[in-house]
Amino acid sequence: MCLISTACAGTPQTPAALDDPAKKEIAMRLVSSAENSSLDWRAQYGYIEDIGDGRGYTAGIIGFCTGCGDLRLVVQRYAKARPGNALERFLPALRAVEGSASHKGLGRAFTDAWRKAAGDPAMRRAQDAERDRMYFAPAVARAKADGLGALGQFIYYDAYVMHGYADAKGSAGFRTIRERALRRAESPARGGDETSYLGAFLDARAAAMRGERSHSDTSRIDTAQRVFLDKGNLALDPPLDWAVYGDRYHIADK
Repeated sequence: MCLISTACAGTPQTPAALDDPAKKEIAMRLVSSAENSSLDWRAQYGYIEDIGDGRGYTAGIIGFCTGCGDLRLVVQRYAKARPGNALERFLPALRAVEGSASHKGLGRAFTDAWRKAAGDPAMRRAQDAERDRMYFAPAVARAKADGLGALGQFIYYDAYVMHGYADAKGSAGFRTIRERALRRAESPARGGDETSYLGAFLDARAAAMRGERSHSDTSRIDTAQRVFLDKGNLALDPPLDWAVYGDRYHIADK
């Protein structure tokens, strides 16, 4: 017999945040479906190509770019862990092409070296660390401060991955997208309704994407994130069914 009734009833469980390992794995798979048309995000460490978006080479698990400079940071971190690696010699060229779509000093030699380096655990750790430092951790922290659950935290993270934090030439960054959303709806931290606020954020992000030729397909919002929101799945609990660029995906319940 229980002597304390609250113990019998159990303690309410706090919903898992996106930095919970199981939730983070879901987030990585969701982003990979949009960035690489695959749920196998760990197979993307060696991915590299110029997708014609004006940002040079796009590479790795979340699409680090030579033009944006985050790819250089991955190579720098890798060089600290593995001095003299085959990518280190490209650091001057990577600095020189930041802010442009140029391949000068890179080309086939660089892309081959990137693919080969992806087999090195130190290179994989460098990508993981820069993803978390630049995108995942700040996005989740900002979402928590705004009073958002796991779905909202993922929505912020995906926006960080595609748009970056600050505005770039011809594109709106996460900061601007969030400011536009807050003009239309209050965040939960300010007393607003979570679903209404996330709807406003997705509207603002979709509008920003339509303003960029390379990101004008908004299916990663319309047939993915908005589907979860419309179902009221603020905890981002599986099973999950969504589509991106016409391809359908499924994450089963445990």
